[in-house]
Amino acid sequence: MTELTADPSNASTLQSPGSGRARRKGANDRLMLLSLLALLLTAWNICQHFAFESGDTIGYWLGAGGGIMFVLLFSYPLRKHWRVLASLGRLKHWLTLHVLLGIFGPLLILVHSRFSVGSANAAVALGCMLVVAASGLVGRFLHVRVNLGLHGERSDLAALEREAGFAEQRVRSQLFFVPEFEEAMRAHGRHFAPETIDRPMHVWRLFTLATRTRALRRSGEAQLRTSLASIGRERGWSEAKMLARFERSIKLIERYLGSVAQVARLAAYARLFALWHVAHVPFVYLFVLSAVFHVFAVHAY
Repeated sequence: MTELTADPSNASTLQSPGSGRARRKGANDRLMLLSLLALLLTAWNICQHFAFESGDTIGYWLGAGGGIMFVLLFSYPLRKHWRVLASLGRLKHWLTLHVLLGIFGPLLILVHSRFSVGSANAAVALGCMLVVAASGLVGRFLHVRVNLGLHGERSDLAALEREAGFAEQRVRSQLFFVPEFEEAMRAHGRHFAPETIDRPMHVWRLFTLATRTRALRRSGEAQLRTSLASIGRERGWSEAKMLARFERSIKLIERYLGSVAQVARLAAYARLFALWHVAHVPFVYLFVLSAVFHVFAVHAY
């Protein structure tokens, strides 16, 4: 039996279109986490090397500045839902401002508190703030994955489905000689289809996505080798022609599996983002109430 071996130099062409976007998002996430750690370290060093207290002039205005930033955070949802503000700049710029305020506001509050609390109401307000800030980071993580970048351009799941071959004509036409594997590919697409993953109880399927994809890829490669070698002998193909056909088929499989994975992840992130939004709003209200009470207590007593 003729041995078919894919050329490693072609590996870069076998990646799905979404793999580049996924890498960029991952790199952006790492950069953002490193930036947040650097900012937290800077805030900590400021507290260690500058002599001020939460109640003196510097500490007071640091807290006031952080509070003002939190108030300005509400400008983004107002811009989204109030038509009268629709002409005031593009929504993506408001979102960028919302993210920046959500980062630097808590940092100013942390410096104001010197990373400690002196009263029960301050502890409640600081705790609520940290919960809201952490929730905002989770929301940003999900938002970037549901959208193409930070600026809110919604990913077209339907286009990704067509690219993945959920219509299946392209897959059938090029993998007709391995019918069992072709059916396994279609079953894989149905198993991770958006309408399935979008159900809350089925998001857990993503934990099996990588394992199932690797197993299907190995199975397809083995079946392709056997079938193409048999067809090649019957039709008198040269080894170069069989290898070229093998590489084209592998490329199709990689693109299909990669696109199925991309669509499934986007559907799951969209579901989680919707659930996150429901949970985030009560946290915000709780923080507002605790912050108002803290400000009142500081000025009253």
